[in-house]
Amino acid sequence: MSTSVTKDSAEGSSRSNTSTADHHHHHPPPPVQPLSRYESQKRRDWNTFGQYLKNQRPPVSLSQCSCNHVLDFLRYLDQFGKTKVHLHGCVFFGQPDPPAPCTCPLRQAWGSLDALIGRLRAAYEEHGGSPETNPFGNGAIRVYLREVRECQAKARGIPYKKKKKKKHQIKAAANDEAKSSKQAAT
Repeated sequence: MSTSVTKDSAEGSSRSNTSTADHHHHHPPPPVQPLSRYESQKRRDWNTFGQYLKNQRPPVSLSQCSCNHVLDFLRYLDQFGKTKVHLHGCVFFGQPDPPAPCTCPLRQAWGSLDALIGRLRAAYEEHGGSPETNPFGNGAIRVYLREVRECQAKARGIPYKKKKKKKHQIKAAANDEAKSSKQAAT
């Protein structure tokens, strides 16, 4: 009985020595850092846009891509949107919280499109494109996004206000408050 225990422990020690020796000869690859949420989304967006270009008839290469292709891509994405945009003839046009459902189309939200363009613009340059030829930075894209933002704001009855104006208004209110407290003190 003691012989079998000695034999097992001897085999065990030789096995562990072998595995330790193997471990020193084979280095595991360094751990891969997971991509941030932004980087993952940017990669997915870039791949989606690349697939969109390949599916065009005839297929479009990235070097042939223009702002018109980008605009077509943004319009194509509307079919997957989740934001209700009321049409001019809709009884709920201009109402922020309509009381009932309607048949108006679902669209991509302006904020989603704006963020998408930002990610694609960065991805384009990371993939070797120059900032001067970046179709995602074209003025026509900015105009389109502005029109989408204004249209969606009107349709929902919520006027879009720039954040800068809010900050300016807060400063003006603080200045008015300071003036009135100085006048009250005198």
